Amino acid sequence: MTDLPYRPAAGIMLVNAEGKVFVGQRLDSTAEAWQMPQGGVDPGEDVEQAAFRELEEETGIPRHLVEIVARAAEDLDYDLPPELVGKLWKGKYRGQRQAWFLMRFLGTDADVAIETAHPEFRAWKWAEPSELPDMIVPFKRALYQNVLRAFAHLI
Repeated sequence: MTDLPYRPAAGIMLVNAEGKVFVGQRLDSTAEAWQMPQGGVDPGEDVEQAAFRELEEETGIPRHLVEIVARAAEDLDYDLPPELVGKLWKGKYRGQRQAWFLMRFLGTDADVAIETAHPEFRAWKWAEPSELPDMIVPFKRALYQNVLRAFAHLI
């Protein structure tokens, strides 16, 4: 497993005017886990383009309703549990290496539309930043703690 590369990806910590963070509950999981928008970088994209695309694909929020506040100083990664390595991404990756962006949401809750062309979330909510590590699947907990550290001074 450790011989496999990381999948290039982008993650978005979307913060509203109250300082709360957007999280969605994945459709493909029976767990009560929530996550911030994130996903792979497509061929020909840079990580910023991927972040805006993933945000819109997963939340329905268009680019003009967000602004980038910061990008994490370094990319952050996570490893999949061994039982998932062969099942996700055709078994080509051990996990993801993500460029994380802190974005400010300029719209209203009515602008969030998770019923997209290819929905990924069954529900969404705004969460306190400090709650995030306990809301995510355990194998991504350290990643979320690192994201929080990267942006704590800006939230």
